[in-house]
Amino acid sequence: MPVIIDNPPAADGSKTPSPTTATDASRISRAAAAHEGRNFFVLALYQVVMRTGWIFKTESVVMPAVLDTITGGGPMGGLLRGCLPVLNRFGHSIPPILFSRRLKVLPQKRMAMLVSTLAMASVFLLLSGLWWGVGTSVPWWMPGLFLVLYLMFFVVTGINNLAFGTLQGKLIGVTRRGRQMLVANVTGSVAAIGAVMIFLPGWLTPVGGRFEMIFGFTAICFYLAAGLVLLLAEPKDTYSEAGRGVRHLFAASWEIVRTDRNFRRLGWVAMSFGTSLVLFPHYQALGRSERLGLSFDNILKWLIIQNVGTMLFSLLAGPVADRRGNRLVMQGVMAGMAAMPLAALALSFLPTWGATLYPAVFLLIGLTPVGFKTFNNYALEISPTEDHPRYLSTLGLCFALPLLLSPVLGWVVEAVGFESVFIGVSAVLAAGWLLTLRLHEPRHVILDDAPAPVVPEDD
Repeated sequence: MPVIIDNPPAADGSKTPSPTTATDASRISRAAAAHEGRNFFVLALYQVVMRTGWIFKTESVVMPAVLDTITGGGPMGGLLRGCLPVLNRFGHSIPPILFSRRLKVLPQKRMAMLVSTLAMASVFLLLSGLWWGVGTSVPWWMPGLFLVLYLMFFVVTGINNLAFGTLQGKLIGVTRRGRQMLVANVTGSVAAIGAVMIFLPGWLTPVGGRFEMIFGFTAICFYLAAGLVLLLAEPKDTYSEAGRGVRHLFAASWEIVRTDRNFRRLGWVAMSFGTSLVLFPHYQALGRSERLGLSFDNILKWLIIQNVGTMLFSLLAGPVADRRGNRLVMQGVMAGMAAMPLAALALSFLPTWGATLYPAVFLLIGLTPVGFKTFNNYALEISPTEDHPRYLSTLGLCFALPLLLSPVLGWVVEAVGFESVFIGVSAVLAAGWLLTLRLHEPRHVILDDAPAPVVPEDD
């Protein structure tokens, strides 16, 4: 059963946030607890539908391959490919910080999730229409427009992830979040793999693909997910915070880093984890390089294996996170991510078995969504409830900072080779794993805490 807490009435009778301890951060209100089963199901189903659409635009395989198709590869193609993680993480970091105060004071956070999901769907509907109109002839302006739309998509995706994480912290108890990750990732992976096996063989060829169909299917899935948001039962919040400009928002994030030593350590680990994203556009490039000679239609296999990885790792990570805490799962994720670049390089030098075994790299890439969810759940546990948006958005900025080097590293990969960049990233990830050993485990405090007193229902 979730531990519950209620905010006492202020002198004027209105609800105000009570002083919040690290233990309080794990608690949900009684009104939220009354609908936790329903919200658990809706949020899990939302993630399943989103993952089914997401697999058709995955950042480790499809989107860099699309950019390679319209640029023709080469050093300039590598430079633009290196821009993808930068734009991705910019959207996941700066817009959430700018939106964090507004999300905090929103009475119902689900409205932010609804609008952002609709916007994500609309971007891919536009991309689908664009490809349909262009046909087989790629105009010179296509790479630039593609990157602009890619950025727009991740701006709203960053806000969407912030809203989802905040809603999860508000509606789902701490010892059920790992279970929700398990249900959503396993069911979502099965659904996504099934959709890929049914539709993608007809939409991919050895030299390209029907991206208007691929992007259109993604848009449909996102629109369906938006409809599910309306089914959430969310009690209203009454938090307030005066707007004091953009500078204050960044100062507030810096204050979290400056004063919360454990979050500061988490931020360093998150930055280490973020360096792994630099390599995502280049794994498929290494697979399709002269070393391994794999063709464009191998994307189908890679997508399936990556989602199988997410499913398998979630089966282990979910129960461990609920019973032993998110820190232990984080340590396992960081160890696997550190091994991934070295495994890819090693397989690329095997003349006989390399091409056959290379898809195993994408099994490890399946750790990435598990890692993001684990980091976010850990941040929810160590932060006061009313500050969930700020902690999550600050964590997103930590993920993003290493990506500033991504375009340069993309150029280095094309001009010099894969080895130096892959080995360097692996070393940084290994250092991040060492830092996880110094993180606190908030579950030890939470599980030993006395039950909260029974309080009246929320208004």
